[in-house]
Amino acid sequence: MGYKVAVVGATGNVGREMLNILAERQFPVDEIAALASRRSLGSECSFGDKTLKTLDLDTFDFTGWDIALFAIGSDATKQYAPKAAKAGCVVIDNSSLYRYDPDVPLIVPEVNADAITGYSKKNIIANPNCSTAQMVVALKPLHDRARIKRVVVSTYQSVSGSGKDAMDELWNQTKGMYVPGQEVEPSVYPKQIAFNVIPHIDVFLDDGSTKEEWKMVAETKKIVDPKIKVTATCVRVPVFVGHSEAINIEFEEFLDEDEARDILREAPGVMVVDKRENGGYVTPVECVGDFATFISRIRQDSTIENGLNIWVVSDNLRKGAALNAVQIAEVLGQRVLKKG
Repeated sequence: MGYKVAVVGATGNVGREMLNILAERQFPVDEIAALASRRSLGSECSFGDKTLKTLDLDTFDFTGWDIALFAIGSDATKQYAPKAAKAGCVVIDNSSLYRYDPDVPLIVPEVNADAITGYSKKNIIANPNCSTAQMVVALKPLHDRARIKRVVVSTYQSVSGSGKDAMDELWNQTKGMYVPGQEVEPSVYPKQIAFNVIPHIDVFLDDGSTKEEWKMVAETKKIVDPKIKVTATCVRVPVFVGHSEAINIEFEEFLDEDEARDILREAPGVMVVDKRENGGYVTPVECVGDFATFISRIRQDSTIENGLNIWVVSDNLRKGAALNAVQIAEVLGQRVLKKG
């Protein structure tokens, strides 16, 4: 016996990935519904070897459905997620709407799967920000060994994190650079993204940080440990898929780089590729379509007493969004709903 699963926002980048990953991981599905807004009604989506036609989210009845994977913006989630939850369907939400709600667990299964039991307060589970998800997968096993005091992270985030329009903007601007008269002005981003980097993701806050940077701070504390100090600089780069992060970690006690490498090799969801030679590391292009969070460039930081530097790369549409949501559904099924 399997589950009745609804994918909300099935025509978007993340929604399509959710359907792909549910099929790839052979999640026990008895019935599946691809839901979208009315303007996408009747659009087709792939689920394994099946083709699904989208149904109208506005009129869909969630009664009798077990799990709903939400991949729509916060405004729409605010309208529809409570309806699904009230109907008895557990919502796994990819937006930022519920991440900081104390009554909603924020889950990365490799890190804090036990916290999933808190879902029953609102029948909702939150999926973290894409940049946070891959970082905490790397931090948690090291934190368990040597206790992390402070993290300094710089991100290199792909345009797919902003959606299809952003991917189109990068593509069209890149083409326009080579064809006189076909230059494309920025519309998704405040400045040109092709052949450029933009140190600005989400809105600016009063302290000069951006909301994306604030998210990494707040979510790391909620998922891993509220005592960890985090400072982030988040940068959009001209890469289609795959987020990268340069992370500096300060520990309470000394952790040797070789031991750290061994710990990470054994950590769930992690793949270590760390050779000190040309090409002995992973880049975003190589992580696309993979489930793993890749870690390279593991080395001591000699400028502080107990420090390490690491390089972390992951497919943001997968581990940063769709994969993590499906993994949450797997944990929910195994520990709570217990079907399949």
